[in-house]
Amino acid sequence: MAATAFSKRRELAHRASDGIAITLSWSRPSTRVTITVIDTRSDEALEFEVDGSAALDAFNHPYAYAATRHARNLATTRIPTDGLTVGTDR
Repeated sequence: MAATAFSKRRELAHRASDGIAITLSWSRPSTRVTITVIDTRSDEALEFEVDGSAALDAFNHPYAYAATRHARNLATTRIPTDGLTVGTDR
């Protein structure tokens, strides 16, 4: 089985509280750092790229960073109970 770009993502940090899950990821092929925010109550998600030097601050304050970046909305299908989601660009 060939590895895809998504499978080469490495989770650097993850936290969840009150139905909102935030993940900080790094992609080996592109060296991109991304923040993904999933709201399980509304079934909505967003993802945006962040500079590595601001990664921890963006992880701690994702909505502030998403407002200043071109956050990509992810249309989500059913969100499984294990916290993973399947998404496509909206």
